[in-house]
Amino acid sequence: MTAIALTIAGSDSGGGAGIQADLKTMSALGVYGASVITAVTAQNTRAVTSVHGIPAQVIRAQIDAVLDDLNVKAIKIGMLATPEIISTVADAIAGFDGPIVLDPVMVAKSGDALLAEAAVANLRDRLLPRATLLTPNLPEAARLLRVADADSPDDMVAQAQALLALGAGAVLMKGGHGRGTVCHDLLVTPAGVRAELTAPRRATKNTHGTGCTLSSAIAAGLAKGLPLKCAVQEAHTYLQGAIIAADDLQVGHGHGPVHHFHRVRPA
Repeated sequence: MTAIALTIAGSDSGGGAGIQADLKTMSALGVYGASVITAVTAQNTRAVTSVHGIPAQVIRAQIDAVLDDLNVKAIKIGMLATPEIISTVADAIAGFDGPIVLDPVMVAKSGDALLAEAAVANLRDRLLPRATLLTPNLPEAARLLRVADADSPDDMVAQAQALLALGAGAVLMKGGHGRGTVCHDLLVTPAGVRAELTAPRRATKNTHGTGCTLSSAIAAGLAKGLPLKCAVQEAHTYLQGAIIAADDLQVGHGHGPVHHFHRVRPA
């Protein structure tokens, strides 16, 4: 049977992040992607100029329609924007018993805010405990915990453990915002550090949508039945290939997207 994953996230009109990146990623990895749009953004590689949240009842109707008919094996959750949207999503997926990947999207690559401050506590309380895997970058983890950004691998592990204590099933701490020539991602579960994933820090500005791409790639792996560690490792490998090939696209004048279809070039 066809593996199906559902992405619940915002729309990026520039096509490099959000729903668009998620569906491209799932397709590239051989998974059928269904979608629920939570917000529409006016966005390109340089800025987010407008954000319009979808009415809560329409979000709920989208989720109900998909889960009522499609055999969804995994859910990825991205941009949610407001406390009401977070509560709506939490209520709508309450009966879903498959894996959930929660990417706590807060800021676009351009630096524009995508999650209202009032929504952070609701995300932490309502959705974080439902996550099979939480995938924060260093600023997102710090904001969820109300602490400073992690500055070392030990700090990353400590913050991951604090997020586990809030209810997450596992945490993938993403080190792309760290320093040094090598990026370190740490997969942490209640059993300890399960995997350390490293990659050279690439000299490219074209990294728009990396977080969306990684989390949706993990969801795709889980939808295909891969164990969590294997899904994370395969998603990390896929993302690194997409980053390496990103400069081939030459899309926009700011932070361009990664190359989701780098395995089947040309773009």
